Amino acid sequence: MDQVKDTLRALVRIGYDGRVYKTFRGPAAKIRFDNEVKVLRYLEEKGCTFVPKLLESDPEELRIVTTNCGGRVDHLDDERRREIFAELEPFGVRHDDAETRNVTYRKTDGRFCLIDFEFATILDDKEANGRPA
Repeated sequence: MDQVKDTLRALVRIGYDGRVYKTFRGPAAKIRFDNEVKVLRYLEEKGCTFVPKLLESDPEELRIVTTNCGGRVDHLDDERRREIFAELEPFGVRHDDAETRNVTYRKTDGRFCLIDFEFATILDDKEANGRPA
């Protein structure tokens, strides 16, 4: 497995099968784990195709397994970054950590994707830009 991220909050690895393995740790790990699982399930239900699909979740180990949404993006201008994160709101979600480190690029279809939903918020109907959440 390739290690992608090792911080106080999470350990992220990509398996040889292409899946992403994320283990939550540090402050409020259980809350962040629960939120990411909830948001990823919600986005899948809403048909959002530019986020990872949740394949497994283990609340005992605070670990999730998701599909891979592409490679890391190192540079993105502010306007384009804002546009990419704004695409989530019609699906009823605000990312709440709208940084380039949470954007990936999927070569198979040339699509920017979003990852890391541990701080995301599911919006109410009024906040979701007119589209029912």
